[in-house]
Amino acid sequence: MLVSALLTSVGINSGLCVLFFTLYSILRKQPTNYEVYIPRLIAEGSSKRRSHFNLERLIPSPGWVKRAWKLSEEDLLSTSGLDAVVFMRVITFSLRVFLFAGVIGIFVLLPVNCSGDQLHDIDFADLSNNSLDVFTISNLSSGSKRLWAHFSAVYLVTAFVCYLLYYEYKCITGKRIDFFHLTKPQPHQFTILVRSIPVSAGSSVSESVERFFMEYHPSTYLSHMVVHRSSKLQSLIKDAKKLYKRITHLQSEPNQPQYRHVGFLRHRVDLVDHYGKKLEDIEENMRLERSEVSLATQEVRAAFVSFKSRYGAAVAFHMKQSINPTEWVTELAPEPNDVYWPFFSSSFMRRWLSKIVVIVACILLTILFLIPVLVVQGLTNLNQLEIWFPSLKSILTITFVSQVITGYLPSLILQLFLKIVPPIMEFLSSIQGYICHSDIEKSACNKVLWFTIWNIFFATVFSGSVLYQVSIFLDPKHIPAKLASAVPAQASFFIAYVVTSGWTSTSSELFRIIPLIWSLIRKPFTCCSDEEFEVPSIPYHRDIPRILFFGLLGITYFFLAPLILPFLLVYLCLAYIIYRNQFLNVYAPKYETAGKFWPIVHNSMIFSLVLMQAIAIGLFTLKKLPLASTLIFPLPVLTLLFNEYCRKRFLPNFIAYPAEVLIKRDREDRYDPKMAEFYDNLVAAYQDPALLPIQFSANSDSLNSPLISAAQVRH
Repeated sequence: MLVSALLTSVGINSGLCVLFFTLYSILRKQPTNYEVYIPRLIAEGSSKRRSHFNLERLIPSPGWVKRAWKLSEEDLLSTSGLDAVVFMRVITFSLRVFLFAGVIGIFVLLPVNCSGDQLHDIDFADLSNNSLDVFTISNLSSGSKRLWAHFSAVYLVTAFVCYLLYYEYKCITGKRIDFFHLTKPQPHQFTILVRSIPVSAGSSVSESVERFFMEYHPSTYLSHMVVHRSSKLQSLIKDAKKLYKRITHLQSEPNQPQYRHVGFLRHRVDLVDHYGKKLEDIEENMRLERSEVSLATQEVRAAFVSFKSRYGAAVAFHMKQSINPTEWVTELAPEPNDVYWPFFSSSFMRRWLSKIVVIVACILLTILFLIPVLVVQGLTNLNQLEIWFPSLKSILTITFVSQVITGYLPSLILQLFLKIVPPIMEFLSSIQGYICHSDIEKSACNKVLWFTIWNIFFATVFSGSVLYQVSIFLDPKHIPAKLASAVPAQASFFIAYVVTSGWTSTSSELFRIIPLIWSLIRKPFTCCSDEEFEVPSIPYHRDIPRILFFGLLGITYFFLAPLILPFLLVYLCLAYIIYRNQFLNVYAPKYETAGKFWPIVHNSMIFSLVLMQAIAIGLFTLKKLPLASTLIFPLPVLTLLFNEYCRKRFLPNFIAYPAEVLIKRDREDRYDPKMAEFYDNLVAAYQDPALLPIQFSANSDSLNSPLISAAQVRH
């Protein structure tokens, strides 16, 4: 790629960023767009619609930048939780790493690379027509003593990244413990989920649970809530909500048609009355379904078991409950609003088969995604395009067209295809057997991350057939050499990818293109009310993998092509301001994992370091500097030992809280007069929302009382 192509890509994306920022500054002030740009403030009542017109609405202003910048970590913690704090610390961690690497890369390594003569001398008078390769390590000749600068940089950056990883892991662990002490008592702290419950003949799941825990945990056991199969009931509730919204919309909009003709005889039907009768029928079915759910045949062999203390719940979680380890299987309960209820409707065999299906689906998706990757590789090579499309040869010779195609279009195509990956991975994780939304999102986060690393990094670096890519990793001895020869050759593509995918995606996150379009389409067909929109939550499984992938590119290429670092720093600065603004105005937490996404970040950074070190070993070997290659060998070993130490030192605190923390908190609660009320609410905290009494129609008094009592649902 020529410098001119990169400059074209930078110019296009800079223009898009400025356009998005300007439009956002105007559109966010329009009352009709409040649900798109400040839904959180609307839901909290912090902002109200202003109907009167004023000229200030049409003038862009940067006030939102100042408010986002002034947001402190304490304010973010109190309003958005520890997960949001950890997310922002991922960005600040990356900023620190690439500021340090940028100083070394731009002021030391880049001049060293330019001083080489392996490719050709740089003509600064005609800089735009120079290849970006002259700014990379490829420009240094074999055996050059200048390569020792890159060797030193690898050691320095590795040491700095490991120091920051240790510091962040320790800091976030401390914040996690502090967050636990500062929050009010939560139901999930006193509750575990028990699965594979053995049931004897003539006994119900509820009776088995109560008998078992009263016998083996008599001093700490409090209550339990058996899980029921409620998928049919959930479907009925969904249909009832749709009909209720239709009726409400018809009654609130006098201009809407209130009648329609049905049947062959074209009878005139009152729509409100028609939908009302349908709603009453659905409510009757809901009432009957609730009565069936109470039967033993509708019970799932799983139950949420609550205890009188956090320590009691922890003991039950950590200890095997039965001689047969496949029975009375325990795990920590999620927050009540985090439970993924459809999971409980599947059998053990279905969950097992689902895991196999998910693995196969991920493999097939990875293979299919190689098609757009190969197309992108063809776009970066004009000679290949001329062979594929001879009729376009005259057009491809135009300088601007060739620059756009090679410098901008490939990354844009990959970005568009990657948009569909997070929703697909979230769906695959949802059928894998996780019991809560947070576990689904963490699993999807891992899937998206490794999918991106394989399909964007390795598939681009080792462009070719699937069998060729697999064969490379089947021969591990030659992986460093093949990486060393292939990775530097793709430096220009990944620089353009950071500009296109990074800058544009972050700016579009601020502009919220898809929610804005959906709002404009939906508005004429819905009744405008504050209750009709839902405050979104940040999709961590989409945004964390993107930041981590750019982190991998930065760590991998900082000594190969230091020119990538300024573009990464621009991306991270944009992300820092934009996501703080989104947490302030747009996103509200739906659940809290207390920072459990950080181990994913840590593992990704360790992988990036080891990959960078493997490339360095192969590169110094190819560059005829065997001593440097030999001295790099201890580095991946030391990095992996450091990772193992962090796993032993910090990771257990992200799986479960230690006994000293739990006991200390339990002792503090003994003097809390509100604990009695908390225990009363804890008994019904994990009741399936589908089993709660719900009524939409106004003229069905007989439906107010359910056919089963709350006690029957619990027991």
